Amino acid sequence: MKISSIPISSPAWLCALFALFVTAGATAMAQGGATTGKPMAQPRSTLQPRIIILTDIGADPDDTMSLIRLLTYSNEIDIRGLIATTSTFQKDHVEPESIRKVLEAYRVARVHLLENEPGYPPFETLSNRVRQGLAVYGMEGVGEGKDSPGSALILTELSQPDPRPLWICVWGGTNTLAQALWEIRKTHSSGEAEAMYRKLRIYAISDQDDSGPWIRKNFPTIFYICSPGSFFHATWLGLGAPIPGSNTELVSKGWIARNIQQGHGPLGAAYPDVAYLMEGDTPSYLSLIPNGLNDAEHPNYGGWGGRYELNTPEFTEKDWHPQGQNTVRPEPETRPIWTNAEDTFSFPVAGNPFDNRAQDAPVYKSPQVTIWR
Repeated sequence: MKISSIPISSPAWLCALFALFVTAGATAMAQGGATTGKPMAQPRSTLQPRIIILTDIGADPDDTMSLIRLLTYSNEIDIRGLIATTSTFQKDHVEPESIRKVLEAYRVARVHLLENEPGYPPFETLSNRVRQGLAVYGMEGVGEGKDSPGSALILTELSQPDPRPLWICVWGGTNTLAQALWEIRKTHSSGEAEAMYRKLRIYAISDQDDSGPWIRKNFPTIFYICSPGSFFHATWLGLGAPIPGSNTELVSKGWIARNIQQGHGPLGAAYPDVAYLMEGDTPSYLSLIPNGLNDAEHPNYGGWGGRYELNTPEFTEKDWHPQGQNTVRPEPETRPIWTNAEDTFSFPVAGNPFDNRAQDAPVYKSPQVTIWR
């Protein structure tokens, strides 16, 4: 994902999200494997959420950032595929080699990660799950003869007798997923196809090609989280953008350098500098981390990845025009999706964390507040 229309000199997360940097996996990334004592019991892989990542890695550094963080949780999330795709910001090529470059850093770091917790998959396992979609934009990659290694992997996973939902975390365009759905509709009975659709859980970092709206119109029963339309209204901005009320210090360039990049292991060394937004894709999988604070099947509960409500959002962008590289034309939604909700927050009275109605305290209300609150 790339957000060239939102230049950010010091991206922001709220202090509450500091927990992301001090969990065992992230600590291993930052400290190169400081031992924490007796390892905790590891859940069986059949109990872990399973995910496939679609990433336009190479268009912007934030995909690399989000992938590095995801790998620190790969002992708790079953990564079934890492698929390089196109997007509105990278229309004619894909970069699976950039995924493999991050995995090489993981190969070295894994021994240190295992000193903290068991269950990190071997490098070879993850490397064998790297795929790519077609190097074409959007719906140009959907239809007869448009299959790819990426769409084949999605189809294979959906065909498995696995009771777990399959989460598709979309960091770029969705045409590789759209092609898999096109193929299912063509080759399966309506009942078989519907059973496969109902396994899907899609979290898209907005629409980064024209196949996302096509999926939502043509497959109305699929579980779909998205902030359609302009990025400026998107919930996921609350993770890294300098939203009023958020704390910019924890993820300033200096903080990132001191606590992640410099002298903190191979994954930290691979963590790139911020160009536009820090880890804009990370919200797509935060609800899958078993922290006890949310239920991924109920986005309306809220959690690290934000809060979403099931409705058919009003179409408000009738005067839309392309901005920079973002050329995905918004379309009216034709069915309910999990989309932006608003929360209200004000900082608590000093010394009383249960009283959040401090006199004259600023009140913040927006979809982004659902993340950083």
